[in-house]
Amino acid sequence: MSEKDLLYKVDKNIAYVTINREKHRNSISGEAVRLFLEVLDQAEGDPEVRAICITGAGDKAFCSGADLGNVMAGGQGQQADPLRNYARLLKRLTSFPKPTVAKINGYCLAGGTGFMLACDIVIARDDARFGTPEVNVGLFPMMIGALIFRNVLRKKAMEMILLGEKLSAEQAMNMGLVTRVVPFENLDVEVENVLKSLSAKSPIGMKIGKEAFSAMDMMPVEEALDYLCDKLREVAATEDAAEGITAFIEKRQPVFKGK
Repeated sequence: MSEKDLLYKVDKNIAYVTINREKHRNSISGEAVRLFLEVLDQAEGDPEVRAICITGAGDKAFCSGADLGNVMAGGQGQQADPLRNYARLLKRLTSFPKPTVAKINGYCLAGGTGFMLACDIVIARDDARFGTPEVNVGLFPMMIGALIFRNVLRKKAMEMILLGEKLSAEQAMNMGLVTRVVPFENLDVEVENVLKSLSAKSPIGMKIGKEAFSAMDMMPVEEALDYLCDKLREVAATEDAAEGITAFIEKRQPVFKGK
C-alpha cells in the first residue's frame, strides 16, 4: 500500500488511520479516499482490531476538506469519481461495525467534518477550529449535510453552513459536533484512554449493537422496539455475554473473545 496520502497501522488492538498530507493541511485527495476505503475493509476483517482511531498528520489540521483541484477534476465511471467515492466512504464509516474515534488535532473543515461526524466518538483539542466554508468558494457542503443534520439542531446547522465561519472547539461541542474538548497537551492521553476502554469491550456485542442502531435509525418507534428486542436476544446468546455476566458475579474483569 502506498503511504503517500494515508498511513495505517495496528497496535494493541487499535487500528490507526492517519491522513498524511500535512503540507496541504491534510486535505483529502482522491487517492486518500481510495486508500481509506481499503484500510476500512482491512480493519473490519482483522480480528485483532477492536477499535479505529482516525486523525491527521502533524499538529495543525485533522482534515481541511477536499483537495479541490484533485477531487473536483474527477474522471469517468464510479471508480474514477472522487466525489462518489467520498460519499461511499462516509456511508462505510458511518455504518462501520467497530467503534471509531476521531482525534481532532487542529483544523477540521468542509469534508473533514464528514469524517469527524461519521465517527462514534470525537475528541478535539481546545484550540481546534471547525466549519463548513464551502459557500465562500461558491460550493455547498452537500454530502456532509446528511451527517450534520443528524448531529446538530437545524437552525445552528444552517447558520454554520450559510455563513461559512470558523467555530471554536467550545462552540462545536455546544452544537453537538464533538464529544470532548481537552487541552492541547492532554489530547494524546485522552484519546488513548478512550481507545483502551473500547478495546476492552466485547467485540461481538458492539458489532451487533452498532449494526442494530444503524438499521433502526429511521424505523418507526414500534418497529424499532421489536427489532431491538430481537437484537438484544442475539447479543445475550453470545459467549461474550455469558463471560461478562459471569465476571460480574465473580467480581473480576471479563475476558472477551469476540464470540
